[in-house]
Amino acid sequence: MTAAETAAATESAAAPYVLGARQADPSQYIKGALDDWEIVIGMEIHAQVQSNAKLFSGAATAFGGAPNDHVSLVDAAMPGMLPVINKACVEQAVKTGLGLNAKINLVSRFDRKNYFYPDLPQGYQISQFAHPIVGEGEVIVDMLSGERIVVGIERLHLEQDAGKSVHDLHQGRSSVDLNRSGVALMEIVSRPDIRSADEARAYLTKMRLILKTLGTSDADMEKGNLRADINVSVRKPGGPLGTRCEIKNVNSIRFAGQAIEYEARRQIGILEDGGSIDQETRLFDARTGETRSMRSKEEAHDYRYFPDPDLLPLVVPQETVDRLKASLPELPDERRARYIDTLGLSPYDASVLVTDVAASAYFETVAEGRDAKTAANWVINELFGRLNKEGTPIEDAPVSAAQLGGILDLIGQDVISGKIAKDLFEIVWAEGGDPAEIVETRGMKQVTDTGAIETAVEEVIAANPDKAAQAKEKPNLAGWFVGQVMKATGGKANPKAVQGIVREKLGIE
Repeated sequence: MTAAETAAATESAAAPYVLGARQADPSQYIKGALDDWEIVIGMEIHAQVQSNAKLFSGAATAFGGAPNDHVSLVDAAMPGMLPVINKACVEQAVKTGLGLNAKINLVSRFDRKNYFYPDLPQGYQISQFAHPIVGEGEVIVDMLSGERIVVGIERLHLEQDAGKSVHDLHQGRSSVDLNRSGVALMEIVSRPDIRSADEARAYLTKMRLILKTLGTSDADMEKGNLRADINVSVRKPGGPLGTRCEIKNVNSIRFAGQAIEYEARRQIGILEDGGSIDQETRLFDARTGETRSMRSKEEAHDYRYFPDPDLLPLVVPQETVDRLKASLPELPDERRARYIDTLGLSPYDASVLVTDVAASAYFETVAEGRDAKTAANWVINELFGRLNKEGTPIEDAPVSAAQLGGILDLIGQDVISGKIAKDLFEIVWAEGGDPAEIVETRGMKQVTDTGAIETAVEEVIAANPDKAAQAKEKPNLAGWFVGQVMKATGGKANPKAVQGIVREKLGIE
């Protein structure tokens, strides 16, 4: 962050938090039939902890095992089995808290959250309620408009996941797979500071990026390793908070935006018809784009929380926190600030390049020892544009960072022009190979022989005497002549040499 942004963030953290105080920009209001409405959104993100073993047992956490293959006696809740805390999971939670600029609670406690599901063998979930391991923090979210919003973090707590019920294997019967039972989850609870579907998508994207950068969760939404419960309510702009409905287990950033937009309009329609909103839990149906009622919303007292008698309070030494803090990698906000302050990139380009860990690594390789602005321009416009067009992840890009760097070197050495470089990029994308060898074997080097360029310029001027006569009064016509010469030479002429000779031949100072 720049000094001004750091000061603003510090001031924000120091000011007392007022629930729902942040007001949306009027452009974000939803127009109902009668009034403008403001969406208020809070989010609970459930991220699977990156660890080899579960939270309270030594069973494996690997994805894709045969049903009930990764289940210990503790996970299956066999009589007499006692949970033992996984130190690695605790440290991953602390690292995440540090990455969220949050308070680390050196003493926390596990509770039993009582409810029944067939895939929860104990009949309760071991979670943290009154005393979580991580307290208040904040996340800065970059919007495409250039605006930066601050979303408050209320808490992060550790808990165990439930298993999975399978209903389509046998007609009339359900099966239970306990492989996920006991897997460590971090539940990250935001403040209701989000004011639009776009902000919600950007927040989810930023949280995913932080988790992947820290290495505390792979945050793979397709595997269910990152899910979000989204609390949505509407109110008159700046008015008191409305009744919220929770959209459960959203596992796609795109679906999150669709669910919020539908749910907000559903609530607005009810309120403008004179009705009231019932607090409830809802599900999003991706096929219809609608939310539907799942159950009435439970409150904390419905779960009958009480301290887990099998687990002592969790004490994290300050020395451990300090060690983990010293080991943190460069976080996205720090990387963005470096790209702007040290590499001279624009805030927009810097924000685009830090939205993905692999994309940042690719850019850093291309930019090393080269002009960073040129590298950013090629990575964002040429590479990302092509990847997006073809739906290819950057990890599978046909043009490696080393190959793109080689193309930029050929431009910098005046071996090829920018136009030839784009043709060369297409060849490397389709066929692979070393850019320098391709240029050599296919005769793609730009023409630097001033004699040959001078001949081409003279031929274009001779073919267009009227425009040549007007050039002294209209110097901008020089650009037209440059374009014609580049076209005549197949883009191989050195553009700088062409510009100089054109102006000389036309008598333009």
